[in-house]
Amino acid sequence: MITSTRRLPTLLSRRIPGPVCRAYSTATSYSDRVPTNDPNPPKPAQNVSETNATPMEEWKRDADMVESTEDAEKQRTMQAPNRAKVWSRSQAPRELAMSGPRFEQTIMEYQPQPLAAIDLIHKQPVRWTSSKVVSCDGGGGPLGHPKIFINVDKPQINWCTYCGLPFAHKHHRKFLESLPRTEYPLIPTSDPAEVNEEQRVQPNDPLGQR
Repeated sequence: MITSTRRLPTLLSRRIPGPVCRAYSTATSYSDRVPTNDPNPPKPAQNVSETNATPMEEWKRDADMVESTEDAEKQRTMQAPNRAKVWSRSQAPRELAMSGPRFEQTIMEYQPQPLAAIDLIHKQPVRWTSSKVVSCDGGGGPLGHPKIFINVDKPQINWCTYCGLPFAHKHHRKFLESLPRTEYPLIPTSDPAEVNEEQRVQPNDPLGQR
């Protein structure tokens, strides 16, 4: 028993193999291989990046980001591209908001410049009606507003207090046409901002979009 116990470490040491040293070689590409007198040389593999390369006739570069000083100052002081001054008491003038070190080296042409909705709504023609009271819901659908009722019995243009659409009675049309100027056009002018009455959402499609 003692003899078999003494031989156990020796047997275990024989069973555990030691580190094996193997030859390490790296595969070289065909372009780095030294040319030999091989009668059947291997064909070089095609480079995928070369097949996907886009041919360019000439070298091009981006245009310089330069703008005119006069145009930049006009865009900085204009409240909107279609309006020069503010239209609300709570609105800050653009010439004060777009000032300071944040906008010293800023190209104003690339800054957000949405059109003023207060001027766009005045491009809408008058909706003529034969009744003394009309209703307006902004065209219906999720982009509309709560329905309100507007009295049009006076000889003037009456607009919706939500969306600003104008309404007037047909009986006062001649009087309004005799005025030298009106806030809203009396007839359609084919302006790009004009919204036709046919764009109203139908009652059977309450979630439709205009």
